[in-house]
Amino acid sequence: MHKKKEYIVSSFYKFVYVPKPETVKILLSRRLIKYDIKGTFIIGNEGINGSFSIEKANIINVCKIIENLIATTIQFKHQPNNNHSFLRLKIKLKEEIVTLGQKNINPQKNSGRYLDPQSWEKLIKNQDAIIIDTRNKYESNVGSFKSSVETKTKNFRDFPVWIMENKQKLKNKKIGIFCTGGIRCEKASNYLINLGYKNVYQLEGGIINYLKKTKNKNKMWEGECFVFDERVTINDRLEKGSYTQCFACRSPLKSNEKKSKFFEAGISCPKCFTETTTKQKKRYKERQKQILMAKQKGIKHLGS
Repeated sequence: MHKKKEYIVSSFYKFVYVPKPETVKILLSRRLIKYDIKGTFIIGNEGINGSFSIEKANIINVCKIIENLIATTIQFKHQPNNNHSFLRLKIKLKEEIVTLGQKNINPQKNSGRYLDPQSWEKLIKNQDAIIIDTRNKYESNVGSFKSSVETKTKNFRDFPVWIMENKQKLKNKKIGIFCTGGIRCEKASNYLINLGYKNVYQLEGGIINYLKKTKNKNKMWEGECFVFDERVTINDRLEKGSYTQCFACRSPLKSNEKKSKFFEAGISCPKCFTETTTKQKKRYKERQKQILMAKQKGIKHLGS
């Protein structure tokens, strides 16, 4: 009997000056080619950001390759899984490794004070604090910290707009911010500090690190955590959660939503059925057909 392969899903980021992102991309692609690795890497002058899955036996080697290319240490957040969590490997070059769209943002210069899980829970209970979920609406809908304020943004670029519209809520408050893995908080806290806010705190390592360290023992986290891979969500034990995803609008779906007359795999769901045109649905249907055909042949379809 063959021993079942064990996989690791890993996420990481590092804000560090990268003088030649194009060179790093080429070298990373060459050095990863011998590994069965899938995921997304984003490289830019401001650093590197990535999430990937790989066989457990190769995780140490791959982490060393990444660190050596950037010439710095990186904190990787590992989660065990039964198989790959991504369809293919993508290495991209971008101006921002996470897009806030604001000028003069430099997390290397300053960012919020990092809080470990125990200190974070104390901040949540502090009456003089406001806890802000920097993630998007569809992520917050799946789960969040107790008493947190949801920004209900469509994307991270909307975060500064929300801050401008809610200045009164932040007045004389200790501001605690959190996100999935920590990267959005690096930029969000730097943005807040640039605006003049003094007491800015961020959850170190994000939700994933918090759940890994605490197992949600004190039940401060409610629901599941959205992740940007094929697991869709994870529970407080970092196991694959109960949600699936609409591959037309990318929204996480509960099992009862898949029973809706508006749900058709890869084409529509109750959340997007009225938002897309007949022409779009026809295109999604053709894409879904191609994806299914590719899977039957054991090929990874580029649109999936």
